[in-house]
Amino acid sequence: MIKKKQMIEYMIQDLVEIIVEVQKIEYDAAMALLYASSIYDKISDMETGLYRESPAYVYGLLQDEINFGKIVQAEL
Repeated sequence: MIKKKQMIEYMIQDLVEIIVEVQKIEYDAAMALLYASSIYDKISDMETGLYRESPAYVYGLLQDEINFGKIVQAEL
């Protein structure tokens, strides 16, 4: 359980760093953007397992939420 919470924290830190770098915004603004998203709720929910994905993949989902107002997963 502790390891999962730690993985969630690492994912959040990585995502905030990606947001700052890609979107060229301040760290506080990046945190606010992430915390206000539904992606944050899904990362924090251990049942979804989203915290086990790569930060780049999760950032892509966040971008979809920002651009389209919802999470869009491509069909294979």
